[in-house]
Amino acid sequence: MKMNWRNMAALVLLFASAKLTAGTAMAADIKEVRFGVEASYAPFESKSSTGQLQGFDIDVGNAVCAKLKARCVWVENSFDGLIPALEARKFNAINSDMTITDQRRQAIDFTDPIYTIPNQMIAKKGSGLLPTPASLKGKHVGVLQDAIQETYAKARWAPAGVDVVPYQTQDQIYADLASGRLDAAFQDAEAASKGFLKKPQGAGFEFAGPAVTDEKLLGAGVGYGVRKNDKVLKDALNQALKELKADGTIDRLAAKYFDMKVVLK
Repeated sequence: MKMNWRNMAALVLLFASAKLTAGTAMAADIKEVRFGVEASYAPFESKSSTGQLQGFDIDVGNAVCAKLKARCVWVENSFDGLIPALEARKFNAINSDMTITDQRRQAIDFTDPIYTIPNQMIAKKGSGLLPTPASLKGKHVGVLQDAIQETYAKARWAPAGVDVVPYQTQDQIYADLASGRLDAAFQDAEAASKGFLKKPQGAGFEFAGPAVTDEKLLGAGVGYGVRKNDKVLKDALNQALKELKADGTIDRLAAKYFDMKVVLK
């Protein structure tokens, strides 16, 4: 049967409309977002004195859920186990200051980048340590296990004789740094500032050297991790984040927690 161009155009429009409607309906069916989080990385995610989750990532996540008219559920997990737990369907998105890297993209997918934070080392005041292989040779440097800082330190510093020590939580790193079991710690600059340097535990410590940059190993932004092929959730999260950036919500939340501009447009 032959089909004229008017009939063909009508069918194309009908198909596109049906596809759009189906996509919208599927996004509207998201009634709950289960976020995986490692809750010892202030000011991104931590616990209050009453045990409530708090922090920038928590506030943004709750705002995303409000946009989607969905319930937020937070599932705590060690950072190094977040990707395996996502793949095992213990939750359906990672919201825990996880930087987008090529290595991680091999296992999972990500939303668009939301923000970016400099990476910086901390050590005792007057230590003279710098984030270089020569300066750190023979020193003990704490990093969060499976974080980009561990990847960087093991690739760039460990071959030169630096003892890179991974920990399951950031709080453990700060405790060992304060007690003298570590010479330095390497993490997000804001996490170091708000989670340690500005607290009594961090008295006598400071940033050691400039921020460390390496787009290949340290990435270029933080996003939500989702399972590969979970397009409906990914698109819904991206749309909510886009709207929250446009209306200034994420900028306002960032100003509450950070001393620098971090939100990516």
